[in-house]
Amino acid sequence: MTKPQIFLVEGNTGAGALHGNLAAVEQKLSPFELVWGIGAFRKTLIIVVLAVLWQVYAVHLDNPLLFPTLTDTLQTLVDRLADGTLPSRIATTLKILLMGYAAGTVLAAILTVLAINTRIGTDFLETMTAMFNPLPAISLLPLALIWFGLGASSLVFVLIHSVLWAVALNTHSGFLGVSRTLRMVGANYGLTGFSYVTRILIPAAFPSILTGLKIGWAFAWRTLIAAELVFGVSSGQGGLGWFIFENRNLLDIPAVFAGLLTVIVIGLVVENLVFRTLERHTIQKWGMKE
Repeated sequence: MTKPQIFLVEGNTGAGALHGNLAAVEQKLSPFELVWGIGAFRKTLIIVVLAVLWQVYAVHLDNPLLFPTLTDTLQTLVDRLADGTLPSRIATTLKILLMGYAAGTVLAAILTVLAINTRIGTDFLETMTAMFNPLPAISLLPLALIWFGLGASSLVFVLIHSVLWAVALNTHSGFLGVSRTLRMVGANYGLTGFSYVTRILIPAAFPSILTGLKIGWAFAWRTLIAAELVFGVSSGQGGLGWFIFENRNLLDIPAVFAGLLTVIVIGLVVENLVFRTLERHTIQKWGMKE
């Protein structure tokens, strides 16, 4: 039997040396490194850099009809907020958006529950998704105008199409990805139907569901702005898209950029406030994501 060999390492091997090595590893971060580790700071820095580039390029171009400066755009934005024009347009757009988004999400939930519980439901969802998901929602606008007329109903119909398939597809994929172990746990507890979906499938598949909600929101937001640009006025008053279109006809380009900036700001707020908060209180809290 071979005897074990002992290797000696030169240098200090006591507790003092070990403590010194740990102290060398545990170096304190500098104030800059601490601040740089904050995601909000990095994102704000990116926005500031883009704003500076906007201002520099606009000043260099010196053509307000093509590209107004950031300062002119912000001044116009403040003026339109103060006189109540933009708040009313924002309210009109968000009201229609929430109606279409909520209806599309509810329909997606119904289709997904049917698909996960019945074979015919699965076949129906897969067939409908393959048919209508590649179809741009804005292409249905002419038909919506014929069926529902010039009003909010046409916009809601188009928004439902833009939200429904994205949310249903991601939710169904998330349900199919739930582990067999969790499914067996639900079966052992006697969960079936709606209780099985709400207590087992939805918590396990929530990352995919949240991704579908984000995609549905993005599709609905840009579809609504595009639809308002096409025919604008809904129920006697236009939204943000119509605000942009009107000012383009008037050659008020700073107002056009103010409308576009408003669309961007609302998108950033929803993504970083609403969805991030929801993600922090669900996926991160449950340990599904760091």
